[in-house]
Amino acid sequence: MGMIVSWMLIAAAIAAFCVTVVSGFFLIPALRRLHFGQTIREDGPTWHNKKQGTPTMGGLCFILGILLAGGLVYAGLSSRAPDLVAPQQVQAGLLVLFLAFGSGLIGFLDDFIKVVRHRNLGLLAWQKLVMQFIVTGAFMAGLNSLGLMTTIIMVPAVGAVDLGIFYYPIAFFGIIFLVNAVNLTDGLDGLCSCVTFVSMLGYLLAASMLGFYHVAVLSTATAAACAGFLVWNFYPAKVFMGDTGSMFLGGMVTALAFVMGRPELVFFFGIVFIWDAMTVVIQRVYFKATHGKRIFRMTPIHHAFEMRGWKEARIDAFFSLIAVMGVALGLLYIYLA
Repeated sequence: MGMIVSWMLIAAAIAAFCVTVVSGFFLIPALRRLHFGQTIREDGPTWHNKKQGTPTMGGLCFILGILLAGGLVYAGLSSRAPDLVAPQQVQAGLLVLFLAFGSGLIGFLDDFIKVVRHRNLGLLAWQKLVMQFIVTGAFMAGLNSLGLMTTIIMVPAVGAVDLGIFYYPIAFFGIIFLVNAVNLTDGLDGLCSCVTFVSMLGYLLAASMLGFYHVAVLSTATAAACAGFLVWNFYPAKVFMGDTGSMFLGGMVTALAFVMGRPELVFFFGIVFIWDAMTVVIQRVYFKATHGKRIFRMTPIHHAFEMRGWKEARIDAFFSLIAVMGVALGLLYIYLA
């Protein structure tokens, strides 16, 4: 049985990587023909202006790769190891894809408005939030219907801690924050792809330790798809994933922890995303409280590293190293808890 799972995971990785890479040969020229180019934010780094017009919405490449790889593995397991594709695991996997695709659709609408109107403002903030409220609420309802909603978290040396009713608002707004945190991290060539790749390896190892095969399949496919996308997205990027891709990945990073009943794991496997987004929150609060003073030279914090003269590839490597440390701590946490 273990051999079958291993081969299916290898198949998922190969399929996701190859489909993502190959689809780039067709999608990127199509995006250029449609003039679906990136519009650089006016309040963003001025040195990014040279990236104006680079094709965006490239996240469609790895979304396709993940979808086809997941379908391939499901078909293989259904015929060779049906015991591993029990209805609840399949439903849990579909619930992960629901949050990922739901978030990705919001990002797609945001991207589409930007490229059609040739401006850096897509959906209005309230429009995006309303949509995220709906998707998040539906996701949590799905968790509850599958019996995956838990108010208990495991704490090393303490054991199970029940947050009770406080868990629900924390989880609801935490999911929205985390999806947007991944979106904010997509600010440099290859950064979000690199960090998500490491995060997915963490989920793969955690799923292997805890016996969640559906999580292992999706995390493997996502990691391989991110690696495939780096062929096109690493500096200098030939295409950007856009909000379409980054919000899809945000949904994936977040949902995997929740369907395992271990939502606290996202604090380890998503440590870089949380850090990057929190610098934005801290900066804005401090800016308003002090009437114009700043703590960081620029946020999200990856731009501050650019201002110090760091090259994008070096920042990608540094942030990936932090992600590796987060994964290591997360796996230690699982072992101790």
